[in-house]
Amino acid sequence: MTNDTPSGDRIAKVLSRAGIASRREAERMIADGRVTVNGKIIDSPALNVTVSDKITADGKLVGEPDVPRIWLYHKPAGLVTTERDERDRPTVFGALPDHMPRVMSVGRLDLNSEGLMLLTNDGGVKRKLELPATGWLRRYRVRIKGSASEAKLDQLRAGIEVEGIRYQPMIVTFDRQQGANAWLTVSIREGKNREIRRVMEAIGVSVNRLIRVSYGPFQLGDLKQGEVEELKQRVVRDQLGLSSKPTPTRVRKPVNRPSAGKNRRS
Repeated sequence: MTNDTPSGDRIAKVLSRAGIASRREAERMIADGRVTVNGKIIDSPALNVTVSDKITADGKLVGEPDVPRIWLYHKPAGLVTTERDERDRPTVFGALPDHMPRVMSVGRLDLNSEGLMLLTNDGGVKRKLELPATGWLRRYRVRIKGSASEAKLDQLRAGIEVEGIRYQPMIVTFDRQQGANAWLTVSIREGKNREIRRVMEAIGVSVNRLIRVSYGPFQLGDLKQGEVEELKQRVVRDQLGLSSKPTPTRVRKPVNRPSAGKNRRS
């Protein structure tokens, strides 16, 4: 019995690892006829390539894949986590400092949420860190209008179903009442779309501020809004392997706050 599996990697994966585009974006580039392999325009991502193949994207030669890199970013409220926004709202990628290479977000924070985001130049890293199997805890500081009884919070601790969607049990701590608002600390593992806001609405309160303060072993710490820190390569290697998770060592980059609405190159 012969093994007919083609050698190499799928073309979209290669483009993603080279920092050209995410896999989905690479597939769109291929469909648009913007990618060639050995001088021939391809129209399907169902193609494996090897290091001996000559690949171009938008007329530029695709080189060796970049070393996987991870950055911590303090997202301000008011930015959408997308490359381009059809309503022309300011984006996370348009607000990044000019020295940053092309990066992808690990997960998302919605328009009105703020706090820690992970960014990477590698599509494989993005998928690995987003997998539910990774099981990393994401911790949030949550300000709600009014207050919530322990009985209501116990519903979240036990797991709750909202409009047919089942949310896993959360770790919820009531921190303090502050005038008309209350502060909670909420930790989740799933990170479904608008998860915390939806479950809070289900127990009768609304969220008016949401700050992610940690993602797995990575902490927001004193990182200022709009600021980016790159993790050292030793830490990246540790996190991508199966070794124990050390406290991340970070390299501080200066803040560069561009004007609102600036678009990042795709």
